[in-house]
Amino acid sequence: MNMEDKPQSNKKPLIILTGPTAAGKTALSVRLAQAIHGQIISADSMQVYRHMDIGTAKVRKEEMQGIPHYLIDVLDPKEPFDVVRFQKLAKTALQSVYDADAVPIVVGGTGFYIQALLYDIQFQEEPETSLDYRRTLQALAKEKGAEYLHDRLRDVDPESADKIHANNIKRVIRALEFHHQTGMPISEHNRIERERQSPYAFLYFVLTDSRRTLYERIDQRVDDMLREGLVEEVRKLKESGCGSDLVSMQGLGYKEILCYLNGECTLDEAIYIMKRDTRHFAKRQLTWFRREREVLWMNRSDFPSEDAILNAMLDIIAERLPICQVQRTTTEESNDGTNNGTPI
Repeated sequence: MNMEDKPQSNKKPLIILTGPTAAGKTALSVRLAQAIHGQIISADSMQVYRHMDIGTAKVRKEEMQGIPHYLIDVLDPKEPFDVVRFQKLAKTALQSVYDADAVPIVVGGTGFYIQALLYDIQFQEEPETSLDYRRTLQALAKEKGAEYLHDRLRDVDPESADKIHANNIKRVIRALEFHHQTGMPISEHNRIERERQSPYAFLYFVLTDSRRTLYERIDQRVDDMLREGLVEEVRKLKESGCGSDLVSMQGLGYKEILCYLNGECTLDEAIYIMKRDTRHFAKRQLTWFRREREVLWMNRSDFPSEDAILNAMLDIIAERLPICQVQRTTTEESNDGTNNGTPI
């Protein structure tokens, strides 16, 4: 990592712990928070929803070990959630953490959300006319398919088309909307925003593992979710009126099981698709993090234990963010592995 040469002593500290799904961020983040008097802000686009616990691998109360967590169980599944709303909620949470004289640790795998918070990316207000345009694009996607919409994006913004998968209809529509509103490709806008300097003194850790191990962990996690009652969780959501038109029900695990409950596929087919698409999602996450600036990669295969990873992170924090008070309480032998935006 190439940190900025200029001192950051006048900036408030911010630590990011991210990585692909199933990398083990949750347990490590709690131990990190214990060691530096930290509090955790979730940067997960799904854990924000109440009643969606199993399919989101949401941190459990006992796993928190008394560490305050923000942006968990904040919204009803029928409410929309996007990067703009995340940024507003996260900024409020940040202030609460600073007011508590604690260190904020942003934890989650949604790279765009993290980027928006870290660099205070500015988002344009959405004009009323964009709603009609969005509905038009949504109708086109339904009538002619995701590839048709993706081809339209490629016509006006080939760079974004290369980065956004055709099946990610929400992001394709957002890119087309931005071009429609401003006449500028969203890729150019993002490039300008990426040049912004962060208002925080930050460290950006990415926890990962070998691809084989990561994929095995993903498959095991899906099996565990099913044993814990994922099908019943989705069934209850469906019975409460949550359908495939909701943003929340497009999350991995939920859309596949909902297809099964709607009779559109067998359970075995749903499980296969869920595992396959989660592996693809992890791959896209890693691609995103490789593009980010000033990243510290923490590959599990490079360390003998969880403690070794934690201690390496604490060494870096002590050296580069001396404002953080590091308390080393771990040993190499150890390997332990509803609110409104306020901490649980």
